[in-house]
Amino acid sequence: MTQPRDFWSRRKAGVQAEAEAEQAAVEAQVIAQEQAALEEKGDAEILAELNLPDPDSLQPGDDVTGFMARAVPDRLRRRALRRLWRLNPVLANVDGLVDYGEDYTDAACVLENLQTAYQVGKGMLAHVEALAAEAEEPDDETDDDVVAEEPPTAEPEPAAQPQLAEAAPEPETDDTPAPRRMRFEFEG
Repeated sequence: MTQPRDFWSRRKAGVQAEAEAEQAAVEAQVIAQEQAALEEKGDAEILAELNLPDPDSLQPGDDVTGFMARAVPDRLRRRALRRLWRLNPVLANVDGLVDYGEDYTDAACVLENLQTAYQVGKGMLAHVEALAAEAEEPDDETDDDVVAEEPPTAEPEPAAQPQLAEAAPEPETDDTPAPRRMRFEFEG
């Protein structure tokens, strides 16, 4: 268990934190001044001053750690890293294990006239509401299909006709049930 620090130890820690913050601010200012001075110089002058080779002339196996120093401007560091990535086959070739390496913005994969019911911020709400409204409407087709049966008439049945030797095969009936619509109800 830690004991609460007394006033003087907290004060000492606060003074030390202020000193470290001042030192970090001074270092950041010095680095900013160095970067500003380097921005005025050309790349060849900076490379000669820091004793570094031209990043575009790097060969396989060359050391690029010199380009990672704080004194080297970002533009030279990036040139050296680009050259390194082009030279090293391990870094240049993607192994296929990158999770998000696919290009899903490829225009060749997009279907023409693609339409969707999805709306940003609403999702599929309009589509679901349209389906619900359609399900609530009474079906007019079912009323037309129902035909009132006529009462049987008392007509005599015709005489039995001779049957052919071979009867025509009856068509096979499909006993699968008719497809049903799914109905969803949402509360709220």
